[in-house]
Amino acid sequence: METINSVIFIDDEKHIRQANIQTLELADMTVLSFETAEEGLASFEYNWPGIVVCDIRLPGMDGLEFLVEARKKDVDLPVILITGHGDISTAVQAIRDGAYDFIEKPYSAERLVKTVQRALEKRTLTLENRNLKKELEAQKTPGPRIIGKTPEIEALRSTISQIADTRADVLIMGETGTGKELVARSLHELGSRKTKHFVAVNCGAISPSLIESELFGHEAGAFTDAREQRIGKFEYANGGTILLDEIESMPISVQVHLLRVLQERTVERLGSNRPIPLDIRVIAASKKDLREMAKLGAFREDLFYRLNVVRLRLPPLRERREDITLLFHHFVLVAAHRYQQEVPMPDSVQMRGLLAYSWPGNVRELRNVAERYVLLGAQNDWSIDRLMSTSIASEHASLAKQVELFERSLIAQALGSCNGSIKKTMELLCIPRKTLSDKMRKYGLDKSDYK
Repeated sequence: METINSVIFIDDEKHIRQANIQTLELADMTVLSFETAEEGLASFEYNWPGIVVCDIRLPGMDGLEFLVEARKKDVDLPVILITGHGDISTAVQAIRDGAYDFIEKPYSAERLVKTVQRALEKRTLTLENRNLKKELEAQKTPGPRIIGKTPEIEALRSTISQIADTRADVLIMGETGTGKELVARSLHELGSRKTKHFVAVNCGAISPSLIESELFGHEAGAFTDAREQRIGKFEYANGGTILLDEIESMPISVQVHLLRVLQERTVERLGSNRPIPLDIRVIAASKKDLREMAKLGAFREDLFYRLNVVRLRLPPLRERREDITLLFHHFVLVAAHRYQQEVPMPDSVQMRGLLAYSWPGNVRELRNVAERYVLLGAQNDWSIDRLMSTSIASEHASLAKQVELFERSLIAQALGSCNGSIKKTMELLCIPRKTLSDKMRKYGLDKSDYK
């Protein structure tokens, strides 16, 4: 979101208004000035992107009455009160009642600017959190978000939309932390099965001696300690979707049973001869190349071909560095909302560290770094030196390539902050329109993607 710089200044003395307007405009702020509180109150509504500076002593509605009415419109709007010497105790009480701060007359231009800048930063974060909350509510349907603007992620989203409402089984390939379960949930929640069960099974986390019972269920007495009937994961997911994560860990003996279930769309509990029909979508996920495993005899070749109806590859984060800024910003806002924190976004030096790091843990690791940043701030263990230690340079990327990646990320971040406005992006980056247009063309950036 764009950093806001709008200020409403209310004072009944013309020379004071003019002097303070000049002070704030020299500090790159946009100022609306009013002689009365009534006029100032009528000039904004809920979510107005700015703050208010208001004198306490005014004809008609005074500053304290204005504070009460302004908070009725927007309880989080920062209101800075200007007080005379005799109004200090009144101003202190006003802060308890919700005023952001007060400035005592006579005050310096520096004091005014610093107080207003802090209030604007708070307002920016408040509005960012509101937008996030609204976005999160909107994202309850149709499912989890797959964030990114790189061609690989755009293609992935397109394929998910295309196959989500089909019966086709899907094989998802990707390194640890790339978001395989997120993609599986998206396939489920974008399709007609979204009201039925989504069952995720980590094949690598189940003991080989128990996995058949866990997947297919068993009857009482089917084996030692089977004292009662158990419904397996396939049967429980009937009508919905089952995700077989880390399927490369499944024992060969169980793969034979699984192949039969996939081919016949029935399941038999251990100890039973009665087939149970299945209306189910099967999604398998693997961090290893199943084709290569099949060639080596470590995975059944016939099962690989049965699963490989539609294959989705999730690129590691190091192959989609342009998405790092967008993802990190998203994770920071999500964490800030979850923990009720207002957190400033990292500076350019910190972002350079994020872009240079190789991210062996992929998106999961990036999300954890964002959460630590929100929770611990300056005390977190996010060391730029540590991130830089496994950098693009260590992957033999040229200096020119590193600069291009960083430049593209900064322009994309600025476009996002300015909601795709070319004029505002030019001002934010302090570059001419032609330079910005040339670089956007070079990096394949389109302003419409950021509106």
